[in-house]
Amino acid sequence: MEQRKHWWNGKWGRLARRDVFLRVDADRWHVEQRAGGAEGISRFYEYGSADEAEETVRALLEGPDTWRELSPRPPGGWTLPNG
Repeated sequence: MEQRKHWWNGKWGRLARRDVFLRVDADRWHVEQRAGGAEGISRFYEYGSADEAEETVRALLEGPDTWRELSPRPPGGWTLPNG
């Protein structure tokens, strides 16, 4: 499964933090809505098209929070330049 995008509401702490992830696996698109950080509770949605998944992402990002898009980690992890 490849992570395509990640949004964070910019808040720290288990009670305030919210994350939304967009992932793809072959021809299936997955959206994860997580509350409470890495140890939090997640709700998962699965779709047959990117458009359907992106529509759900837009709905989840509505509201008073200031969402920030974070860069997904490359498949091989981060590499630092030499020197």
